[in-house]
Amino acid sequence: MGLGGLGEEEGDPDNSSLPATQSHILTAQFECYMKINEDPPRQGNGTFCNRTWDGWLCWGDAEPGTVLQMCPEYFQDFDPAEKVTKVCNPNGTWFHHPESNRVWSNYTQCAAYTKGKLKVAYSLFYLALLGHGLSIISLLISLIIFSYFKSLSCQRVSLHKNMFMSFILNSVVTVIWLSTVPNNQELVASNPISCKVLSVVIQYTFASSYFWMLCQGIYLHTLIIVAVFVGEQQLVSYYILGWGFPVIPAITYAVGRGMFYNDNCWISSNTRLLYIIHGPIHVALLVNLFFLLNIVRVLITKLRVTHSAETTAYMKVVRAILILIPLLGVQFILVPCRPTGRLAFAVYEFTMNIFSHFQGLLVAIIFCFCNSEAQTALRRKWAQWKIVWEKNPVHSNFHSSSHYCTSSFTMSDTGQAPISLKPSPPLVGPPPKELAQTNGQWRDGEAGPQQQKQQTPGISETTRV
Repeated sequence: MGLGGLGEEEGDPDNSSLPATQSHILTAQFECYMKINEDPPRQGNGTFCNRTWDGWLCWGDAEPGTVLQMCPEYFQDFDPAEKVTKVCNPNGTWFHHPESNRVWSNYTQCAAYTKGKLKVAYSLFYLALLGHGLSIISLLISLIIFSYFKSLSCQRVSLHKNMFMSFILNSVVTVIWLSTVPNNQELVASNPISCKVLSVVIQYTFASSYFWMLCQGIYLHTLIIVAVFVGEQQLVSYYILGWGFPVIPAITYAVGRGMFYNDNCWISSNTRLLYIIHGPIHVALLVNLFFLLNIVRVLITKLRVTHSAETTAYMKVVRAILILIPLLGVQFILVPCRPTGRLAFAVYEFTMNIFSHFQGLLVAIIFCFCNSEAQTALRRKWAQWKIVWEKNPVHSNFHSSSHYCTSSFTMSDTGQAPISLKPSPPLVGPPPKELAQTNGQWRDGEAGPQQQKQQTPGISETTRV
């Protein structure tokens, strides 16, 4: 039986050719017959088609015309986003298929685009894993850089690190969810409490990342626009807003989901309860959009006052916008409308998934890897390690000859420029008998009447940006 014949006659159709879940169909059939018996008769005059069960879906009383329903979720190759159609004739009878002359429901659209959508879904799945994986790696590297170099410590960097942590947590739980829940039908069917808890944690970390974006916007707006704080700002309020406030919509969402839309593993997104999470996020994005426009306005005004060249001024403004857009997440406001065409919608999905799943990577690149202060600290540390490696006697002279060279380094974070190191000539005679450390410098003890004391200068490490 072809797809065009699905649900042809009243009663149970032949389901053996499709991977149907018989228990779900029997449950739907029982509920349909209960509804048919319990619903009151149709009131009013006029012709209409009687309520019926076509084998897969329940149809109520309908006026002449085409009736629509969403495709059932019984079969793996059915797309629940597509629609089933059933035609009620003007004489009050359901449409009969011309070939079989049996009552017919049109399920052809349910599987018409399944293969193409499945390819797009798998592409988006691997794109999400790639984006979150790269985001986790890049953000961890950024956290290590900002935490290792004490010269980079400031309130702005502290907010950066907390925002990085929110992105990392969201990426970790999202990867766990994508790897364990959607493709595991047995887990979804068993409906454990753990998958529901994981769903709520995803919503919490998702909201937390956007509220840390809001914290960044408030902090930047305060520094650039308000500029009334003489000392440092208090970060406690930012911690409460970034980590504490998202708990409220997350718990509210969990209670509402359990009471009004308690599907297996809370995996479905076809519920308005998600607005409990998305509503505050939209408010945060709108506030950040205001901050972005106001900051750009002030930047343009300041650039005009300084009488800079027009090209340079616009380049700086564009740079500021490019930095702030991924930080504040306004790309979700700039592209709010979903297209209706299949190709346009696929392009839209890929675009939005790239922005959302790779956002952590973009933030790490812009605020750490492209940060001139971080680059300077890394270059200085690399130069110091290189000098230490080249001058270390273990690596230079231990295996080369019987001559020994004592090299000494004094490492300190003083903020001064590096002092050049001149290599000491090799010692003549047998190696020194003892080494003593005095005032941060190494000095060899007396080993014989012909040996001379030698001392190497120290090296200062500059880590101040």
